Amino acid sequence: MKKKVWMLLSVLMITVLGVFVGCSSDVVTEEPETKEEVVVEEKTETTDQDTEKEEKEVEKQVVNLYTDRHYDTDEELYKLFTEETGIEVNVVKGKGDELIERLVREGEDTEADLLITADAGRLHRAKTSDLLQPVESEVLTTNIPENLVDQDHQWFGITMRARILAYAPDRVNVEELTTYADLADPKWNDKILVRSSTNIYNQSLVASLIAIQGEEATKEWAAGVVENMAREPEGNDRAQATAVVAGEGDIAIMNSYYIGKMINSSEPEEVKVAESVKIFFPDQDTNGTHINVSGVGLTKHAKNQENAIKLMEFLSSETAQEQYAQANYEYPVNPNVEPSELLQSWGEFKTQDINLSLLGEYNAKAVEIMNEVGWK
Repeated sequence: MKKKVWMLLSVLMITVLGVFVGCSSDVVTEEPETKEEVVVEEKTETTDQDTEKEEKEVEKQVVNLYTDRHYDTDEELYKLFTEETGIEVNVVKGKGDELIERLVREGEDTEADLLITADAGRLHRAKTSDLLQPVESEVLTTNIPENLVDQDHQWFGITMRARILAYAPDRVNVEELTTYADLADPKWNDKILVRSSTNIYNQSLVASLIAIQGEEATKEWAAGVVENMAREPEGNDRAQATAVVAGEGDIAIMNSYYIGKMINSSEPEEVKVAESVKIFFPDQDTNGTHINVSGVGLTKHAKNQENAIKLMEFLSSETAQEQYAQANYEYPVNPNVEPSELLQSWGEFKTQDINLSLLGEYNAKAVEIMNEVGWK
């Protein structure tokens, strides 16, 4: 009897233990797996959200710029813009016409949001190549005078320079200098120095004269200038001033800011040249001195339009304009900003009263005239 009772108790204990072990086994094996799955799922959702957020932030913080300007001033301005806005400026440098050709090749696949290039004629070329798009910005139209802006708002001037005469004061009586038209007078035979007709600055000068005085008068003028050239056109604007000091000619046609950069150059010879010539602003009693700009346009296929327009507006601001004026000796386009002390020392001057869009519209005719009269 005792043996049967013991056996029944043993069976009962084994059964109870089995149930307990079985229940404990379920808890041990299932609970950790469940927690791990939850953790993994939550972690995956968080990572995807973070990635999406980061991609959006990266997209908002970039603007891609093609520019033919190669000045330290510009680099400093892009850094300042990034500090103020958090938007990184990616810069691709090249020659103006090459950048325009690159934009044509890249089409809608281009990464460029902005194009900055010198000369309204070249900006017009980008516009007529269908590479730019209009921008409506109260900031830009407030900061930049209307005549320095494309009529369709496809580009905006950001710096200005004058096409002045740099002359040898020991050989030229300043009282005899008057107008661009006067440069065709025979009294200046073998005295005029200027770069070639392939240079956009000269093409725009001629285009401005077409806009003001017509084709025939401009053609006659260009023929007279060619007749008075001291040598066949060669070299850049600085080379023309250097040739004046070397005695190869007496009057150089060149852009004003080159004189400023030469005066402040690390090259002693450039400083000597710039200090040896004097500056004259033509046409102060008539149509005004020819001016031109470096300008910026929003590309047609810009991927970061909002950021690009912010940079355009920043470059027209008083902060940026002061930098252009002080460090690069260009005239500010923003009327609230004074030119540098050096530029102020040259005096105020009257400018041609035309919209610079005309420089592009008359460019082809200007090139045609220069070729006809033998301006090499």
